[in-house]
Amino acid sequence: MSSTPAQWQPTEPGPKTCEQEAALMEQVLYEVKKVVVGQDLFLERILVALLAQGHLLIEGVPGLAKTLTVNTLAQVIQGQFSRIQFTPDLLPADLMGSRIYNQKTGDFSTMLGPVMANLLLADEINRAPAKVQSALLEVMQEKQVTIAGESHKVPRPFVVMATQNPIETEGTYPLPEAQVDRFMMKVLVDYPTEQEEFTVVHRMTGPAPTVSAVTDTASLQRIQAHCRLGYVDPALMQYAVQLVAATRFPERHGLADLQRFLGMGASPRATIGLVEGARALAYLRGRTYAMPQDLIDIVPDVLRHRLVLSYEALAEGMTSDQLIARILQTIKPPTQALHHHVQVAQAPAA
Repeated sequence: MSSTPAQWQPTEPGPKTCEQEAALMEQVLYEVKKVVVGQDLFLERILVALLAQGHLLIEGVPGLAKTLTVNTLAQVIQGQFSRIQFTPDLLPADLMGSRIYNQKTGDFSTMLGPVMANLLLADEINRAPAKVQSALLEVMQEKQVTIAGESHKVPRPFVVMATQNPIETEGTYPLPEAQVDRFMMKVLVDYPTEQEEFTVVHRMTGPAPTVSAVTDTASLQRIQAHCRLGYVDPALMQYAVQLVAATRFPERHGLADLQRFLGMGASPRATIGLVEGARALAYLRGRTYAMPQDLIDIVPDVLRHRLVLSYEALAEGMTSDQLIARILQTIKPPTQALHHHVQVAQAPAA
Protein backbone atom coordinates (compact mmCIF):
# COMPACT_ATOMS: atom_id res chain seq x y z
CA MET A 1 0.00 0.00 0.00
CA SER A 2 1.33 3.45 -0.83
CA SER A 3 2.29 5.83 1.94
CA THR A 4 -0.23 8.33 3.28
CA PRO A 5 -0.52 11.38 0.97
CA ALA A 6 0.74 14.72 2.22
CA GLN A 7 -2.76 16.16 2.49
CA TRP A 8 -3.69 13.54 5.08
CA GLN A 9 -0.80 14.39 7.42
CA PRO A 10 -1.94 15.59 10.84
CA THR A 11 -1.85 19.30 11.50
CA GLU A 12 -3.00 21.59 14.26
CA PRO A 13 -5.07 21.36 16.38
CA GLY A 14 -3.69 18.63 18.58
CA PRO A 15 -5.89 16.43 20.77
CA LYS A 16 -5.49 18.78 23.77
CA THR A 17 -6.62 21.83 21.81
CA CYS A 18 -9.56 19.87 20.44
CA GLU A 19 -10.62 18.76 23.93
CA GLN A 20 -10.43 22.34 25.23
CA GLU A 21 -12.47 23.72 22.35
CA ALA A 22 -15.00 20.88 22.60
CA ALA A 23 -15.37 21.74 26.30
CA LEU A 24 -15.95 25.38 25.35
CA MET A 25 -18.72 24.39 22.89
CA GLU A 26 -20.21 22.21 25.61
CA GLN A 27 -20.28 25.27 27.86
CA VAL A 28 -22.06 27.17 25.07
CA LEU A 29 -24.65 24.39 24.98
CA TYR A 30 -24.98 24.49 28.76
CA GLU A 31 -25.75 28.22 28.73
CA VAL A 32 -28.37 27.83 25.98
CA LYS A 33 -30.00 25.04 27.98
CA LYS A 34 -30.54 27.45 30.87
CA VAL A 35 -33.29 28.92 28.68
CA VAL A 36 -34.22 26.17 26.21
CA VAL A 37 -35.61 22.92 27.60
CA GLY A 38 -35.03 19.65 25.74
CA GLN A 39 -34.41 19.77 21.97
CA ASP A 40 -31.00 18.14 22.46
CA LEU A 41 -30.67 16.99 18.84
CA PHE A 42 -31.74 20.38 17.50
CA LEU A 43 -29.18 22.19 19.65
CA GLU A 44 -26.39 19.79 18.68
CA ARG A 45 -27.17 20.20 14.99
CA ILE A 46 -27.02 23.99 15.32
CA LEU A 47 -23.50 23.68 16.72
CA VAL A 48 -22.57 21.24 13.94
CA ALA A 49 -23.80 23.75 11.34
CA LEU A 50 -21.88 26.50 13.11
CA LEU A 51 -18.59 24.57 13.04
CA ALA A 52 -19.12 23.17 9.53
CA GLN A 53 -20.16 26.62 8.23
CA GLY A 54 -23.40 25.23 6.80
CA HIS A 55 -27.03 26.30 6.98
CA LEU A 56 -30.07 24.69 8.62
CA LEU A 57 -33.62 24.11 7.44
CA ILE A 58 -35.83 23.64 10.49
CA GLU A 59 -39.28 22.08 10.32
CA GLY A 60 -41.64 22.18 13.27
CA VAL A 61 -44.98 23.56 14.40
CA PRO A 62 -45.08 27.05 15.98
CA GLY A 63 -44.20 27.52 19.63
CA LEU A 64 -41.27 25.11 19.93
CA ALA A 65 -38.69 27.78 20.90
CA LYS A 66 -36.91 27.93 17.54
CA THR A 67 -36.52 31.72 17.66
CA LEU A 68 -35.65 31.68 21.37
CA THR A 69 -32.94 29.08 20.75
CA VAL A 70 -31.18 31.06 18.02
CA ASN A 71 -31.48 34.35 19.91
CA THR A 72 -30.06 32.79 23.08
CA LEU A 73 -27.16 31.25 21.15
CA ALA A 74 -26.33 34.65 19.68
CA GLN A 75 -26.11 36.10 23.20
CA VAL A 76 -23.84 33.27 24.38
CA ILE A 77 -21.37 33.72 21.48
CA GLN A 78 -21.73 37.54 21.52
CA GLY A 79 -22.88 37.56 17.91
CA GLN A 80 -25.44 39.57 15.98
CA PHE A 81 -28.90 38.06 15.66
CA SER A 82 -31.57 38.94 13.10
CA ARG A 83 -35.01 37.52 12.57
CA ILE A 84 -36.91 38.04 9.33
CA GLN A 85 -40.58 37.13 9.17
CA PHE A 86 -41.15 36.04 5.59
CA THR A 87 -44.45 37.20 4.08
CA PRO A 88 -45.89 37.21 0.54
CA ASP A 89 -45.30 40.96 0.15
CA LEU A 90 -41.62 40.85 1.19
CA LEU A 91 -39.12 42.30 -1.31
CA PRO A 92 -35.43 41.39 -1.81
CA ALA A 93 -34.46 44.90 -0.66
CA ASP A 94 -36.17 44.20 2.68
CA LEU A 95 -33.52 41.52 3.24
CA MET A 96 -30.42 42.85 1.52
CA GLY A 97 -30.80 46.59 1.97
CA SER A 98 -31.00 49.37 -0.57
CA ARG A 99 -29.63 52.75 -1.67
CA ILE A 100 -31.20 55.76 0.06
CA TYR A 101 -31.19 59.24 -1.49
CA ASN A 102 -30.22 62.04 0.89
CA GLN A 103 -31.96 65.25 -0.19
CA LYS A 104 -29.67 67.44 1.91
CA THR A 105 -26.40 66.20 0.44
CA GLY A 106 -27.70 65.05 -2.92
CA ASP A 107 -25.89 61.73 -2.48
CA PHE A 108 -26.99 58.13 -2.23
CA SER A 109 -26.06 56.13 0.85
CA THR A 110 -26.27 52.38 1.38
CA MET A 111 -28.53 50.99 4.08
CA LEU A 112 -27.73 47.33 4.70
CA GLY A 113 -30.54 44.92 5.51
CA PRO A 114 -31.07 42.41 8.33
CA VAL A 115 -29.05 39.70 6.56
CA MET A 116 -25.92 41.37 7.93
CA ALA A 117 -25.84 39.24 11.07
CA ASN A 118 -23.99 36.23 12.44
CA LEU A 119 -27.12 34.20 13.11
CA LEU A 120 -30.03 34.85 10.77
CA LEU A 121 -33.43 33.29 11.42
CA ALA A 122 -35.56 33.20 8.27
CA ASP A 123 -38.95 32.50 9.78
CA GLU A 124 -41.40 30.62 7.54
CA ILE A 125 -39.19 30.95 4.47
CA ASN A 126 -41.82 29.25 2.33
CA ARG A 127 -44.20 32.21 2.77
CA ALA A 128 -42.08 34.51 0.58
CA PRO A 129 -42.15 34.49 -3.24
CA ALA A 130 -39.38 32.90 -5.29
CA LYS A 131 -37.53 36.19 -5.91
CA VAL A 132 -37.02 36.74 -2.16
CA GLN A 133 -36.09 33.11 -1.53
CA SER A 134 -33.49 33.28 -4.31
CA ALA A 135 -32.00 36.49 -2.90
CA LEU A 136 -31.50 34.86 0.50
CA LEU A 137 -30.05 31.69 -0.98
CA GLU A 138 -27.56 33.76 -2.97
CA VAL A 139 -26.30 35.32 0.27
CA MET A 140 -26.02 31.86 1.82
CA GLN A 141 -23.81 30.70 -1.05
CA GLU A 142 -21.70 33.80 -1.71
CA LYS A 143 -21.54 35.16 1.87
CA GLN A 144 -22.06 38.68 0.53
CA VAL A 145 -24.74 41.06 -0.74
CA THR A 146 -24.45 43.30 -3.77
CA ILE A 147 -26.24 46.63 -3.79
CA ALA A 148 -25.86 49.00 -6.75
CA GLY A 149 -22.80 47.11 -7.94
CA GLU A 150 -21.04 47.29 -4.56
CA SER A 151 -20.42 44.07 -2.61
CA HIS A 152 -20.69 43.88 1.16
CA LYS A 153 -19.41 40.84 3.06
CA VAL A 154 -21.69 39.42 5.73
CA PRO A 155 -20.23 39.05 9.26
CA ARG A 156 -18.40 35.84 10.09
CA PRO A 157 -19.40 33.33 11.27
CA PHE A 158 -22.61 33.40 9.24
CA VAL A 159 -25.34 30.79 9.61
CA VAL A 160 -28.87 30.91 8.22
CA MET A 161 -31.58 28.96 10.00
CA ALA A 162 -34.78 28.85 7.96
CA THR A 163 -38.00 27.52 9.43
CA GLN A 164 -40.95 25.85 7.73
CA ASN A 165 -44.38 25.17 9.18
CA PRO A 166 -45.36 21.59 8.20
CA ILE A 167 -49.06 21.88 9.04
CA GLU A 168 -50.14 25.01 7.16
CA THR A 169 -49.66 25.20 3.39
CA GLU A 170 -52.19 27.86 2.39
CA GLY A 171 -50.44 30.96 1.01
CA THR A 172 -47.01 29.32 0.87
CA TYR A 173 -44.41 29.02 -1.89
CA PRO A 174 -42.63 25.67 -1.47
CA LEU A 175 -38.87 25.82 -1.94
CA PRO A 176 -37.75 24.17 -5.20
CA GLU A 177 -35.49 21.13 -4.82
CA ALA A 178 -32.50 23.03 -6.20
CA GLN A 179 -32.86 25.67 -3.49
CA VAL A 180 -33.54 23.24 -0.65
CA ASP A 181 -30.31 21.47 -1.65
CA ARG A 182 -28.30 24.50 -0.49
CA PHE A 183 -29.18 23.80 3.12
CA MET A 184 -26.63 21.50 4.71
CA MET A 185 -29.17 19.84 7.02
CA LYS A 186 -32.88 19.65 7.66
CA VAL A 187 -33.77 19.16 11.32
CA LEU A 188 -37.19 18.08 12.55
CA VAL A 189 -38.26 19.73 15.83
CA ASP A 190 -40.93 17.79 17.69
CA TYR A 191 -43.16 18.52 20.69
CA PRO A 192 -41.49 18.32 24.12
CA THR A 193 -42.25 15.49 26.49
CA GLU A 194 -44.72 16.16 29.32
CA GLN A 195 -41.86 16.49 31.81
CA GLU A 196 -40.01 18.91 29.53
CA GLU A 197 -43.18 20.93 28.95
CA PHE A 198 -43.72 21.21 32.70
CA THR A 199 -40.17 22.61 33.01
CA VAL A 200 -40.87 25.04 30.14
CA VAL A 201 -44.00 26.38 31.85
CA HIS A 202 -42.21 26.60 35.19
CA ARG A 203 -39.34 28.63 33.71
CA MET A 204 -41.44 30.88 31.50
CA THR A 205 -43.90 31.79 34.27
CA GLY A 206 -41.16 32.57 36.79
CA PRO A 207 -38.24 34.99 36.78
CA ALA A 208 -36.69 35.28 33.33
CA PRO A 209 -33.59 33.06 33.07
CA THR A 210 -30.35 34.81 32.20
CA VAL A 211 -27.37 33.53 30.23
CA SER A 212 -23.71 34.53 30.23
CA ALA A 213 -21.45 35.12 27.26
CA VAL A 214 -19.10 32.14 26.95
CA THR A 215 -17.09 33.04 23.85
CA ASP A 216 -17.01 35.55 21.01
CA THR A 217 -17.21 35.41 17.23
CA ALA A 218 -13.43 35.73 16.80
CA SER A 219 -12.84 32.66 18.97
CA LEU A 220 -15.60 30.84 17.14
CA GLN A 221 -13.91 31.52 13.80
CA ARG A 222 -10.69 30.08 15.22
CA ILE A 223 -12.56 26.94 16.31
CA GLN A 224 -14.11 26.68 12.83
CA ALA A 225 -10.64 26.81 11.28
CA HIS A 226 -9.37 24.11 13.65
CA CYS A 227 -12.40 21.95 12.93
CA ARG A 228 -11.71 22.06 9.18
CA LEU A 229 -8.26 20.58 9.83
CA GLY A 230 -9.81 17.50 11.39
CA TYR A 231 -8.93 14.19 9.75
CA VAL A 232 -11.50 12.35 7.64
CA ASP A 233 -10.33 8.96 6.43
CA PRO A 234 -10.60 8.23 2.67
CA ALA A 235 -12.53 5.06 3.54
CA LEU A 236 -15.08 7.20 5.38
CA MET A 237 -15.36 9.55 2.42
CA GLN A 238 -15.98 6.55 0.17
CA TYR A 239 -18.71 5.40 2.56
CA ALA A 240 -20.39 8.81 2.21
CA VAL A 241 -20.14 8.52 -1.59
CA GLN A 242 -21.78 5.08 -1.50
CA LEU A 243 -24.65 6.27 0.71
CA VAL A 244 -25.43 9.16 -1.62
CA ALA A 245 -25.03 7.02 -4.74
CA ALA A 246 -27.57 4.57 -3.29
CA THR A 247 -30.20 7.34 -3.35
CA ARG A 248 -29.63 7.79 -7.10
CA PHE A 249 -29.14 4.20 -8.26
CA PRO A 250 -30.46 1.95 -5.47
CA GLU A 251 -30.42 -1.12 -7.72
CA ARG A 252 -26.62 -0.93 -7.92
CA HIS A 253 -26.35 -1.24 -4.13
CA GLY A 254 -28.71 -4.15 -3.48
CA LEU A 255 -31.76 -1.90 -2.98
CA ALA A 256 -33.67 -2.45 -6.22
CA ASP A 257 -37.01 -2.44 -4.34
CA LEU A 258 -36.45 1.23 -3.40
CA GLN A 259 -36.20 2.36 -7.02
CA ARG A 260 -39.96 2.85 -7.36
CA PHE A 261 -40.05 5.10 -4.30
CA LEU A 262 -37.32 7.54 -5.39
CA GLY A 263 -38.01 10.24 -7.96
CA MET A 264 -34.61 11.86 -7.56
CA GLY A 265 -31.59 11.21 -5.36
CA ALA A 266 -29.20 13.50 -3.51
CA SER A 267 -26.62 15.74 -5.17
CA PRO A 268 -22.84 15.91 -4.53
CA ARG A 269 -23.61 18.65 -1.99
CA ALA A 270 -25.01 15.86 0.18
CA THR A 271 -21.70 13.99 0.10
CA ILE A 272 -19.82 17.14 1.06
CA GLY A 273 -22.35 17.81 3.82
CA LEU A 274 -21.92 14.30 5.22
CA VAL A 275 -18.13 14.65 5.41
CA GLU A 276 -18.19 18.19 6.82
CA GLY A 277 -20.95 17.30 9.28
CA ALA A 278 -19.17 14.17 10.49
CA ARG A 279 -15.97 16.13 11.03
CA ALA A 280 -17.78 18.87 12.98
CA LEU A 281 -19.67 16.32 15.09
CA ALA A 282 -16.42 14.49 15.86
CA TYR A 283 -14.84 17.80 16.93
CA LEU A 284 -17.76 18.51 19.25
CA ARG A 285 -17.14 15.06 20.73
CA GLY A 286 -13.52 15.95 21.45
CA ARG A 287 -11.79 14.18 18.57
CA THR A 288 -9.58 15.51 15.76
CA TYR A 289 -10.69 12.67 13.48
CA ALA A 290 -14.10 11.42 12.34
CA MET A 291 -15.36 7.89 12.93
CA PRO A 292 -18.14 6.00 11.11
CA GLN A 293 -20.65 6.66 13.91
CA ASP A 294 -20.20 10.41 13.50
CA LEU A 295 -21.19 10.14 9.86
CA ILE A 296 -24.03 7.69 10.51
CA ASP A 297 -25.53 10.03 13.14
CA ILE A 298 -25.64 12.92 10.67
CA VAL A 299 -27.00 10.99 7.64
CA PRO A 300 -30.77 11.52 8.19
CA ASP A 301 -30.38 15.29 8.68
CA VAL A 302 -28.21 15.70 5.59
CA LEU A 303 -30.28 13.50 3.25
CA ARG A 304 -33.94 13.82 4.28
CA HIS A 305 -34.64 17.07 2.40
CA ARG A 306 -32.67 16.05 -0.68
CA LEU A 307 -34.68 12.96 -1.62
CA VAL A 308 -37.59 13.52 -3.99
CA LEU A 309 -40.16 10.81 -3.36
CA SER A 310 -42.20 9.32 -6.17
CA TYR A 311 -46.00 9.46 -6.29
CA GLU A 312 -46.03 5.77 -5.40
CA ALA A 313 -44.03 6.47 -2.22
CA LEU A 314 -46.40 9.28 -1.25
CA ALA A 315 -49.42 7.07 -1.94
CA GLU A 316 -48.03 4.35 0.34
CA GLY A 317 -47.14 6.83 3.09
CA MET A 318 -43.40 6.33 2.78
CA THR A 319 -41.07 8.99 4.23
CA SER A 320 -37.52 10.00 3.38
CA ASP A 321 -36.37 8.86 6.82
CA GLN A 322 -37.71 5.33 6.20
CA LEU A 323 -35.79 5.09 2.92
CA ILE A 324 -32.64 6.43 4.55
CA ALA A 325 -32.93 3.83 7.32
CA ARG A 326 -33.11 1.07 4.70
CA ILE A 327 -30.00 2.42 2.95
CA LEU A 328 -28.08 2.55 6.24
CA GLN A 329 -29.07 -1.02 7.04
CA THR A 330 -27.85 -2.29 3.67
CA ILE A 331 -24.64 -0.31 3.13
CA LYS A 332 -22.25 -1.15 5.93
CA PRO A 333 -19.64 1.35 7.19
CA PRO A 334 -15.89 0.67 6.93
CA THR A 335 -14.39 -1.08 9.94
CA GLN A 336 -10.86 -2.46 10.04
CA ALA A 337 -9.44 -0.08 7.43
CA LEU A 338 -10.01 2.87 9.74
CA HIS A 339 -7.80 1.72 12.62
CA HIS A 340 -4.57 2.32 10.72
CA HIS A 341 -5.70 5.73 9.49
CA VAL A 342 -6.68 6.88 12.97
CA GLN A 343 -3.20 6.00 14.21
CA VAL A 344 -1.70 7.97 11.32
CA ALA A 345 -3.91 10.96 12.13
CA GLN A 346 -2.85 10.95 15.78
CA ALA A 347 0.87 10.48 15.12
CA PRO A 348 3.05 13.62 15.37
CA ALA A 349 3.97 15.19 12.05
CA ALA A 350 7.41 14.31 10.70
